[in-house]
Amino acid sequence: MVERSLLAEIEGTLSNGSADKQADILRRITDLFLAGVNRYSHEQIDLFDSVISCLAQKIELKARAELAGRLAPVENAPPTAILRLANDESMEVAGPVLTQSPRLTDQDLLEIAENNSQERMLAISKRATLSENVSDALVARGNRDVVLSVTRNEGARFSDAGYGTLVAKSMDDEVLAIGVGLRKDIPRQHFQALIAKASEVVLQKLAADHPLKAVEVQKVLANITGQNVPMTAKAQEETKVAAEFEAARRTGQSADAVVYDFAASGKFAETVAALSALSRTPRELVESIMSERRGDNDFALLLAKAAGLSWATAMQVCILRRGPGSISPMGLNAARRNYEKLQMETAQRVVGFYKQRRAAVSNFENLAQDIGTVAAG
Repeated sequence: MVERSLLAEIEGTLSNGSADKQADILRRITDLFLAGVNRYSHEQIDLFDSVISCLAQKIELKARAELAGRLAPVENAPPTAILRLANDESMEVAGPVLTQSPRLTDQDLLEIAENNSQERMLAISKRATLSENVSDALVARGNRDVVLSVTRNEGARFSDAGYGTLVAKSMDDEVLAIGVGLRKDIPRQHFQALIAKASEVVLQKLAADHPLKAVEVQKVLANITGQNVPMTAKAQEETKVAAEFEAARRTGQSADAVVYDFAASGKFAETVAALSALSRTPRELVESIMSERRGDNDFALLLAKAAGLSWATAMQVCILRRGPGSISPMGLNAARRNYEKLQMETAQRVVGFYKQRRAAVSNFENLAQDIGTVAAG
C-alpha cells in the first residue's frame, strides 16, 4: 500500500513537481530501498534503479551529493544510478562513489580514468582495493598526487610493468621513491632497481622504517660499489628483531598472538619492531613512545589500535611500557572502554598525522641547522 501511493506520487512529481519536492521524493525512495536492500530481487532493484536514475537527473547538486553519499558504500546499489553519479559533473557527487562504490567495475573505472580527470583519478586511487589494471592505468595517466596516492594505497596491486613505471617515475622524486620502496609487495628486482639509483635520503628512510629491507639495501650497495658496507650494531639488532617477528608470523601465528607473546614475555625490542611493522610507523618513533613512562601517555594504545591489535594484546603492550603493577584495575577498565570505542581508522589517521607533524619538525630542524652552518661559515 505504501509503495503504491509512493509510486503514484512519483509519477505526478516527475511531471510538474518542484525541485524540493523531487528531492524529498527521492529521499523517501532511497529510504525504502536501503531498508530492504538485502531482500530485493534483481527485478525489484532494477525498478528502484529506473526511478532513482530518473529522479537523480532532475534534482539539484545538494540532493545529488546526499544521494551519492548514501548509495556509495552499498554493495547492491542500483547500478545505472551509481554509474550516473560516478560520472556527475560535480566531484562533490562523484567523489564518494568513485572512492567507495563496490558496484563500479574495473571497466567502469578504466573508462573514467581514460578521461584524464586528475580529480577523478585521485578519488579512484583511494578505493579500498584496486586491481592491477586500474592501478597501472592510474600510474600511467595520473599526475604526481594520483601516483603518490595509489602508491601509498595498501589495497592497490600493480603488475610487473606497473612497478617498472613506478620505479622509473620515482627516479627524480624522493618522496615517491620512499613510497614505492616501502610497499610490502614490491618485487625484489624492482626494489633493487630503485635502490641502485636512490639518493642517500631515500636509502636512510627505507632502512630506518623497514629494518628487514636494510639487508637488501646493503647488498645492492655492495654490488654497486664492490665493497661490503658494514651495518651498525644498532641496525644489526633492529634487523634481527624484525626478522624474529616475521619468522614468528610465518609459523602460522596471527600478528596479534605474536605481539601478545612478545609483550607478555617482556621482549621490548621485539614488541617495538612488531608495532612498527604493523602500524607502519618508524621504529625510532615507536621506541620513543614505548620508552615514555608517564601515566598520561596513551599513544601506545593508539599505535596498538592502528595496528589492529585486540584489547588483550594492547593491555600487555601497556604493561610492558609502564611496568607490572603500575596500572590500577580502575585505570585498566577505563583504558579498555576507551580502546574498544576507538575506531581503527581514527587511530590510523591520528598516527599518520603525528608522523607527518614529526617529519615536518625534523625537516625544519635540519633546515635550521643547515642555515646555521652556512651562516657560521
